[in-house]
Amino acid sequence: MKIALVGYKGSGKSTLFEWLTGTKADPALSHTIQSAMVPVPEPRVEALCQVYHPKKVTYASLEVVDTPGLSRSHEGNAARLALIREAGCLILVVPAFEGSDPAAELNSFLEDFILADMEIVANRIQRVEEQMKKPLPRQEHEQLEHEHRTLKTVLAAMEGGRPLTEADLSDEQLRVTRAFRLLTEKPKMAIVNTADDETHPERLIENMPKDLTVVPVPVGLELELSKMSPEDRAAFEAEMGVGGADRGQLLRTIMDVSGQRLFLTAGEKEVRSWLIRKGGTAIEAAATIHTDLARGFIRAEVMHCADLVRLGSEREVKAKHLVRQEPKDYVIQDDDVVLIRFSV
Repeated sequence: MKIALVGYKGSGKSTLFEWLTGTKADPALSHTIQSAMVPVPEPRVEALCQVYHPKKVTYASLEVVDTPGLSRSHEGNAARLALIREAGCLILVVPAFEGSDPAAELNSFLEDFILADMEIVANRIQRVEEQMKKPLPRQEHEQLEHEHRTLKTVLAAMEGGRPLTEADLSDEQLRVTRAFRLLTEKPKMAIVNTADDETHPERLIENMPKDLTVVPVPVGLELELSKMSPEDRAAFEAEMGVGGADRGQLLRTIMDVSGQRLFLTAGEKEVRSWLIRKGGTAIEAAATIHTDLARGFIRAEVMHCADLVRLGSEREVKAKHLVRQEPKDYVIQDDDVVLIRFSV
């Protein structure tokens, strides 16, 4: 899944991209997208390494994408928003410096998304209506009628200023909308880019939507601090009373908002974390590791990472009867260490 950083020009979006990924934004790519893979720090991986002492350690990675800066005049935004539609999750970057109003900027973003989606839906409704005028087989005509009713409901919600997530749609209706990759349907969060000397960042998020995850970060300052040695950084933060944003925690928050979670595999050869969608099953975990494991799936042997770390070995976990045998439809939980049994 692509995690897209979205912002108006001058919001600090590309600075955030560099801080999160360690990859400097390329000015030559300012009119398209630039992506980088970012390992998600996970303390449980380090804890499992103390148990297994593996030859190899691998962390799950998020694909973070820097997208073209949007225009506050809306000129040229249609093409830029088309690129953003490719992402599975949106991180809205709003500035809170030099007199800017982050709440107003965020609302402007959300309005832009609704307007862009309304255009997509309205155009599709027009095409469907034209198709329905033609002589068609009954089944095809009924499918078009269903799509037409669904899209009219979606458009009415948007015209009322409500995003798709607030429209009362059934799962079957939502399947109709997924092909359009609507911006209002995507999971999203906001990062408020604060001034370096901001001492009360919580005041900046008081007027933000309550159902939206909002994190204040002095992005420019954190980028500069990330380039210092740990000793120099600690001394600077202590002297100036600034900084301290946890990059790893922010990446885990982004992972959570995007609808993904981690599961773990562990052994003497490798300790590794993997990404899977929330609600993902054991058979999906097997496919994530390797398609052969899913094809020959027999069962999943599951332990809690906390039990492994507490008891110190698989042998002790098994002796305490804490290893579970789970079928293919078992829903993976956050602390699971998974071993897939399969036939070749």
